[in-house]
Amino acid sequence: MSGSPGPEPAVGAAEEALVGLLGAEPARAGLLTDFDGTLASIVADPAEAQALPGVVATLGALAKRLGLVAVISGRPAGFLLERLGGVGPRVRLVGLYGLEEARGGVVRLAPACQPWLGPVRQATLEATRRAPAGVLVEPKGASLTLHWRRAPDQEGAARRLAEELAGTRGLVLQEGRQAVELRPPLAVDKGSVVRSLAGDLPAVAYAGDDLGDLAAFEALGELAQAGRRVLRVAVVDQETPPALLERADLALPGPPAWLACLRHLARALGEPPG
Repeated sequence: MSGSPGPEPAVGAAEEALVGLLGAEPARAGLLTDFDGTLASIVADPAEAQALPGVVATLGALAKRLGLVAVISGRPAGFLLERLGGVGPRVRLVGLYGLEEARGGVVRLAPACQPWLGPVRQATLEATRRAPAGVLVEPKGASLTLHWRRAPDQEGAARRLAEELAGTRGLVLQEGRQAVELRPPLAVDKGSVVRSLAGDLPAVAYAGDDLGDLAAFEALGELAQAGRRVLRVAVVDQETPPALLERADLALPGPPAWLACLRHLARALGEPPG
């Protein structure tokens, strides 16, 4: 929990910490988590990413007991709805780092994004036309991402293209795993989402794996300074940014370990995920 001396890699310790934080008063506790690299394994083609078997049932079970369960991702909210739609209406599905949310099966875009849809669309068309060989352009509607996982030697060229397009279209860059996203220059990120969703909950946990999750960790740090109880979980592999580990209270070896913790929490709350 906040104030711990450093990441604790043992899954057993993470299970105990998660139950200790959220199990005492579950109706006033919040669980927030990233998707890629956290609930789903990282894959070369983002379109092929799938939640691990058991994730949907587990999140649905947790939502019956906890005051808040949310998935906060850089993926479009529609993508989350396709992959996690079976979790039920109590699980919040927030996409594009807070620019979209799926509610009642409908994706809602933040009104502030509307003026930026044209520039993003233009940048997407140009990126698709000019992307170096092997670099994947992922259109997201209100943003776009350039991925070089299949062509690591093209990272420099992909970054230069992203920087050029961001400059000409007024967009900003968001670092990702072997990728960079171009998005509207709005004061919305995973940190602002965490602050909003956490409300006055006295206990909140968040799990993530990438640089985009640093903002969420920072938001939890602010909550901790205000007297809340928090838990920052880094779900790690060989690509995990050192900065994320430095700010984590616990570290877990990959999505299966995080899912095991969530399943343990569900059982402890009396809602076996099956």
